[in-house]
Amino acid sequence: MDRPTKPNKAFRPKSTIPKPLLVPKNEPLEPQEAPPKPKKTGLSPTVGRWKPIDDLALMIGVQQTNDLNLVHSATTFSSNFTLQEVQHRWCALMYAPAASRLALMGIGNLHPEAAESVHKKAMYSEKEEALLASFKSTESPTLEQFQELLDKNVSTFWHTRTARDLEHNWLLMKKYFLLPDQVIPLDAPDSQPRSFSDVEEDICKADLKEPLDEALEQELELQNRRNKRSVRLLENEMSRLSVLVDSAMGPNAASQELDSETMACLCGQQVRYLMQHKEITFGRDGKDSSVDVDLSLEGNASKISRQQGTIKLRSNGDFFISNEGKRPIFVAGKPLLQGHKTRLAHNNLLEIYGLRLNFLINSNVIQAMRRESSRNKESLM
Repeated sequence: MDRPTKPNKAFRPKSTIPKPLLVPKNEPLEPQEAPPKPKKTGLSPTVGRWKPIDDLALMIGVQQTNDLNLVHSATTFSSNFTLQEVQHRWCALMYAPAASRLALMGIGNLHPEAAESVHKKAMYSEKEEALLASFKSTESPTLEQFQELLDKNVSTFWHTRTARDLEHNWLLMKKYFLLPDQVIPLDAPDSQPRSFSDVEEDICKADLKEPLDEALEQELELQNRRNKRSVRLLENEMSRLSVLVDSAMGPNAASQELDSETMACLCGQQVRYLMQHKEITFGRDGKDSSVDVDLSLEGNASKISRQQGTIKLRSNGDFFISNEGKRPIFVAGKPLLQGHKTRLAHNNLLEIYGLRLNFLINSNVIQAMRRESSRNKESLM
């Protein structure tokens, strides 16, 4: 009975692209060995998608395997490049000085941690796997033995390899029957079924390879624009209606409804908050805290801080609002950030995370306070 053939990586097909490190600098390539240069018809649409980490991974992969097909299938790039795109990029790096110079500049500017992560994922060369295959499948090499193998062959292994990396790759070779002393069983049940995470990863990669539906994407973009336009029209209509209501009521209609004990009023669409003290707090009530103005009575205030801010009346008759919460307060369309305060004028619009309130001042009370304050100053003089 014939024994099944063992997979041998020594018989992998070689790429027609020459390996860059094997070409001396002073000896030009012969014309028949170099692939045809791409025509200068402008940049390819995929050139802008190549990132410095992709160029670094491509260079390392070719240096380790000298096989673009293997690099394309085994390297995880930032985008789902096709084999033809990988070949065109490699030709550009080899034969386009401008592209090579820009790629090297981008790789040089990479963060050390980003470059280190790419080096950690470097593919194993044939020489490296041959050294790992010196351990038989029946053995159980220790971490110290892998470290000894790494120390003896520093020039062969990639410079970022560790003993733990060698152990992990040897276990993978053993799992997939890639060691020389292993024989692939025929019609044998899988003794090591695939884990759920491996199956999930294959499904995700299959989804990424599916082409995008351009017609669907365009339709979604158009619908998104229609929705934004409808929202803008509704907002403009609401502001126009509020102006009409104010003009119909008259500029002093709301102030005339306030009694002599009310200094100002926060008027919303649902409730009115009367300010009858020189300083009030606003926000939303909780189990352990309370405020003078509970904005949850006006609408959804779940995103507003417990104590969003304060409104204070000074002795000169000016109102000031201060923001003490994380959310910004828009006063007459201008944002008021946390820790800042500004002066409030009559009929200023306050907007706090979707809630809109008009600040109305009782001019009669404020004028009386100012006259009383001026009399006190004159008496002291």
